[in-house]
Amino acid sequence: METIVLNSLLALLVAFGVAALLGPLVIPILHRLKFGQNVRDDGPKTHLKKQNTPTMGGVMILIAVVAATLIFAHRNYSLAVWALLFTVLFGLIGFLDDFIKIVKKRSLGLRAWQKIVAQFVLALGFALALYFHPSVGSTLWFDKLDLGVFYIPFAMFVIIATVNSVNLIDGLDGLSSSVTSVYSLASGIMVILYVLTYPSASMQGEAAVAAAETLEGLSGIAVFAFAVAGGCMGFLVHNTYPAKVFMGDLGAFTLGGAVAAMALLTRTSLLLPLMGILYVVTSVSVILQVGSYKLRKKRIFRMAPLHHHFELGGTPETKIVSMYTVVTAIASACALMIFWFCK
Repeated sequence: METIVLNSLLALLVAFGVAALLGPLVIPILHRLKFGQNVRDDGPKTHLKKQNTPTMGGVMILIAVVAATLIFAHRNYSLAVWALLFTVLFGLIGFLDDFIKIVKKRSLGLRAWQKIVAQFVLALGFALALYFHPSVGSTLWFDKLDLGVFYIPFAMFVIIATVNSVNLIDGLDGLSSSVTSVYSLASGIMVILYVLTYPSASMQGEAAVAAAETLEGLSGIAVFAFAVAGGCMGFLVHNTYPAKVFMGDLGAFTLGGAVAAMALLTRTSLLLPLMGILYVVTSVSVILQVGSYKLRKKRIFRMAPLHHHFELGGTPETKIVSMYTVVTAIASACALMIFWFCK
């Protein structure tokens, strides 16, 4: 099982390399196809200069994650294939949203109801699959909370909330990639610690076989998590301020699916609000802003999501991204300590 560390690190490096090297190939193609970002008129005025910056760069992350996971997960595909399916199918929703925006030359892609229906269908399908899948049920410490059939709506809520929260945080150059890379590294480290300290040597018979299958599946998830982190880091080579390319909804939905997959497939969903605290804060800021305006005709923030509130207050994009990354790192470290003492 010690190879889990080597395979995970190699997945991170390869995903980083693939995403970084794809930039000089993909960005000129996006330019030629005129796949440029359409900036909202009611957004921060500083964003108007980002008009027509190539979007749909998230395809670089997606290719990097899929390639690195398939190469280094080896035979440990029982859970990794589910993670990849999560990621690819939600990325497809984002692709359709981006494509419509580009073809229609507008900032609105899929209608809100179309996105919700697509997410609901995928979330229901995955929740049912996870509920009945034999490999999911005895993984990390959340497995002791048996929700029974209520696991299905719980998983659906986690999926839809996570995907939309990750999508909302994608509003500044390098923000989503930075936060998600830290989250993914922490998730991968958590899985590695669990696998390396699992007392499988003392087990015999069917218990030993079941333990081996579970640990093999989790090894694949560790590789996947490190691949996501590497893909995000490689994309940051081209996405840090001032960004040469945006990930678009293709990238945001891809990362949302990946984050949800990591939380659900390792049964650590209870740690997601802590590790992804800024995903939560971002979504809550939008809910509060919309609710306050509808009820009181007053806004709480200068603009929602919260990172735009800071931006309009004069904080540079780079400083906001750094602040969000540090907060995520601290929250993830706290989650790792909680996991270690409660496992």
